[in-house]
Amino acid sequence: MTSCHVADDPIKKVAIFGGTHGNELTGVFLVKHWLENGTEIQRTGLEVKPFITNPRAVKRCTRYVDCDLNRVFDPENLGKKMSEDLPYEVRRAQEINHLFGPKDSEDSYDIIFDLHNTTSNMGCTLILEDSRNDFLIQMFHYIKMSLAPLPCYVYLIEHPSLKYATARSIAKYAVGIEVGPQPQGVLRADILDQMRKMIKHALDFIHNFNEGKEFPPCAIEVYKIMEKVDYPRNKSGEIAAIIHPKLQAVTHTEHRCGGHPLVLR
Repeated sequence: MTSCHVADDPIKKVAIFGGTHGNELTGVFLVKHWLENGTEIQRTGLEVKPFITNPRAVKRCTRYVDCDLNRVFDPENLGKKMSEDLPYEVRRAQEINHLFGPKDSEDSYDIIFDLHNTTSNMGCTLILEDSRNDFLIQMFHYIKMSLAPLPCYVYLIEHPSLKYATARSIAKYAVGIEVGPQPQGVLRADILDQMRKMIKHALDFIHNFNEGKEFPPCAIEVYKIMEKVDYPRNKSGEIAAIIHPKLQAVTHTEHRCGGHPLVLR
C-alpha cells in the first residue's frame, strides 16, 4: 500500500479513548493515568483529550453492560430519541457523539485513537479502514518505523460487511489500536509499554505534520481477512475441536491470513 499526497489542514483536536470495552485494561489504565497527568501526551498547538468511553463497563470489568458500545455509532442509534428505555451503551454513544462529533460534521474531532486489547497473539496492530487515506498510511508508516525492531502490523478492514459502527468512527480520521495477547481483566506491563509507545509515536507524527514536515511517498504492508473458518462442530452445534499445539499462540495475522501479507499499490 503506497501513499503520496497527505492532508493539507492541520490537526487540532485529538481524543484517546480507553475502556470502550471495559475489560480491556491497558487503554483504561493509560487514559486514567493521562487524566491525572497528561504531560507526555501534550504537543504544542494540539488539543489532546483522554477519555473513558464506557465507565459503567469499566467499573464492572466487563466488555459492556447492555450491548457492545463499539457497534452502535450508526445513524439509527445516534438518531434515536434520548430515553432511559434505551440500552445504556446507545445512550452513552449519543453522549459521546455530542462531545466529540457530531459524526460526519466539520465540528467532529480530527482524530480518535481507540485503545483495545485482544487475547490473540497479534502484537502491536493498527487498524486501517480506508486504503486510500494517505494521511493515515503515512502515520502508520511512521509508527511502524519508530517502533522497529518491534513488529507492528496493519490490519485493513475495508469490506463493507466487516465494518462496524465504532466509537472512533465519529472522528475525521479513525485509528484503532489493538495490542495482545492479554487476558481480559488483566494488565500486562509489556503490553502497556507497547501501547504507550504507539500513542507517543502517533502524536509525534501529528506534531511533525502540523510543523510542516514533508513526508516522502511510502509503502506499508497490510493484512486483511480472506475468509473466516469456523471450528468443527457436532450435530448440536457445539465446538468439537481445539487449536492444534503447533498453531497455538501463532501471531494473529499469520493465523488469519495464512502468513501472506498484501501490499497494495
